[in-house]
Amino acid sequence: MAIIDDQMTEKRSITEARRNLSRLICEAEHGKAFELTRRGDPVAVLVGHQTCKRLAAGRRRFSEAYRDFKTAVDLAEIDLDPGELFADARDTAPRREFRFES
Repeated sequence: MAIIDDQMTEKRSITEARRNLSRLICEAEHGKAFELTRRGDPVAVLVGHQTCKRLAAGRRRFSEAYRDFKTAVDLAEIDLDPGELFADARDTAPRREFRFES
């Protein structure tokens, strides 16, 4: 899994980046990412400070995200029926027979 989406990253040679550094920094500040290459091989990524902070913070654990979700959302108010919500997700095909032999 890529840390930065390849669709959002533009490739620039180090030579080109050196010539246009001010412009690239300005674009990086506004969310754009640049993959810097040497002889066509990727060697570094230029991103803005906010993007760097977000990436350095890492991902939250599921339990943390769920706790924050439960704090922000009143589950009783939503009135969701898990059985109905996930009805199509459960595989209802018959299971193979299993017999334990000692």
